[in-house]
Amino acid sequence: MSLSSAHQRSAKDQADSTEQTPPGDAPEEAVAEPAPEGATEAAGPEPAPAPDDEPDAEQAQADDPVDPAPADPGPTEPGPTEPGPTEPAPAAKNALTRWRERHPDITRALSWSLTVLAGVLVLFAFLMPDRLPQLTASRFVRVPAEPILLAALLLVLPPRPRRVVAVLSGFVLALLVVLNCVDMGFYQTLQRPFYLLFDWSLFADGLSFLKDSAGGTTAYGALAGALLAVLALVVLMPLAIVRLSKLMARHPSVARRSTLVAGVVWMTCATLGIQVSGLSVAAKVAGQRVRGQVAMVQQGLADRKVFAEEVANDRFAKVPSEQLLSGLRGKDVIFTFIESYGRGAVEDPAMAPGVDAVLRDGTRQLADAGFSARSGWLTSPVTGGGSWLAHTTFLSGLWVPDQQRYRYVSSSDRMTLTSAFKRTGDFRTVGMMPGVTRAWPESKFFGLDHVHDSRTMGYQGPKFGWSPVPDQYTLSAFERLEHGKASNQPMMSEIILTSSHNPWAPIPRTIGWDEVGDGSVYDAIQKEGKDREDVWKDAALVRQEYGKAIQYSLTNLIDFVTKYGDENTVLVFLGDHQPVSTVVGVNASRDVPVAIVAHDPKVLDQVSDWGWSDGLQPGHDAPVWRMDSFRDRFLSAFTSPQP
Repeated sequence: MSLSSAHQRSAKDQADSTEQTPPGDAPEEAVAEPAPEGATEAAGPEPAPAPDDEPDAEQAQADDPVDPAPADPGPTEPGPTEPGPTEPAPAAKNALTRWRERHPDITRALSWSLTVLAGVLVLFAFLMPDRLPQLTASRFVRVPAEPILLAALLLVLPPRPRRVVAVLSGFVLALLVVLNCVDMGFYQTLQRPFYLLFDWSLFADGLSFLKDSAGGTTAYGALAGALLAVLALVVLMPLAIVRLSKLMARHPSVARRSTLVAGVVWMTCATLGIQVSGLSVAAKVAGQRVRGQVAMVQQGLADRKVFAEEVANDRFAKVPSEQLLSGLRGKDVIFTFIESYGRGAVEDPAMAPGVDAVLRDGTRQLADAGFSARSGWLTSPVTGGGSWLAHTTFLSGLWVPDQQRYRYVSSSDRMTLTSAFKRTGDFRTVGMMPGVTRAWPESKFFGLDHVHDSRTMGYQGPKFGWSPVPDQYTLSAFERLEHGKASNQPMMSEIILTSSHNPWAPIPRTIGWDEVGDGSVYDAIQKEGKDREDVWKDAALVRQEYGKAIQYSLTNLIDFVTKYGDENTVLVFLGDHQPVSTVVGVNASRDVPVAIVAHDPKVLDQVSDWGWSDGLQPGHDAPVWRMDSFRDRFLSAFTSPQP
């Protein structure tokens, strides 16, 4: 009998029964007629679940019982069949489900592709290094321990706790990947990792640098891209681990065997010390990264107490003001920092020929004007960036390699080299800070009576890369606003020269001092310069332009001394740190050149025991001091002996 005939017969019997039963009387219980033979086959097979909506192991067992015999459905009420939970009505199926049913092969292929991508993403996250040069294929031909342990944990957990652990693990792993990416950037520029406790403010500084050097559109576009990438990672990593955990739950026996085999392989490789390209096959990268971050946090917390004791321990704090710096009374002392002026500029074959020629010519030029010079090396606490940390180290006599120490010492009453001049009462203290573009409360800590920044120098010209003001204009403004004014009071000044700041494009050129004016002359000069994007396409060109920038800064500083200096001028100039690794490589030292120039021979006589080289170019074997040692050496040389 056909299915349509059965439905017609059932409908007729029901109608007859209705006519025979008076209204209000309950009908007798009817006995359901067995379904006609073949009805089930005519209805068609049940639709298979979509591959992405896979059930857990318990559901899989329920859908695939051991006994294939169907259960007795029991009596059923006659009437039209309504769709149940296992057979949704066609109208209730969404477009995606219908597409999956029509294309099962494509759906299966997509499902497995997503699973493979999830596995690759998770494996990459567990093996990812924290330094860009280490991002090689050999680092990923290894067996990480952490996913093996995670898989073992997920296999023994019930469904709901398993999902919770998978999501949390994915979130933590995503954050670890983000931290690795941040560390790559810090190692690439600053040659150190990111410190969780106190480096967050550097992101704002980085955005400001990008805005100043590449423009607001590029800066905010890069920020938006970075935030979207982080958001995508935080979403995708938990989904990837959840997907893999469902796969293990559907095939528990295969998952257990695979986890056991992976564990045995890891233990064997660890025991035998098997390596690939110098790397252990049995890896523990993620665990080591987490332990390393915890250790850095602990060290940072412990360092606060240690550094507080160092700040309080100052052997010059109680020296009487009349004895302090007595050897420089009546002199005009200038401390000048040249941005990114490192040892590589003097000794690296790619940059040294041009820079050394400027130093040799400058030494002769100064000698013709009656000046003498001595030079040596200082080891900076930073490299690639963080100029303010180097400035603070040099002036405070304390090692300040990070933001935590900088914030602490700059809010203390520690005597700096510059504030020592103010403490004598005989010097006016001035700062020329072209890189400062907003309020700078730290000027009080450094003991500066007055600060001229990029907003108060009167500059009306364009920016050159990051540098808001060309060095020659900064020195010209110093002469016009401070040094050239008639005064009976000697002056101590701190000058920051920024034209040699990354990205070294475009670079200003030296012009006549009487042509500087208000800086509008630099509009045409800036347009003549190279474009930053063109320079940074070639590492050799980057080094070349860096060398030219250092030559520009040195040339203008030497010209200033010979033109505006006199018998009372004393100049101390140095680099703050080495440039980024693109210029000097990842293994370069942190040494920077330092020189002292004076017209009065008595000044250099007081530092004769330093062993420094004659002239502006320090010899390769000249003494190398830590930068924090300079303050005490300088104060000792020019302070009267205490009784």
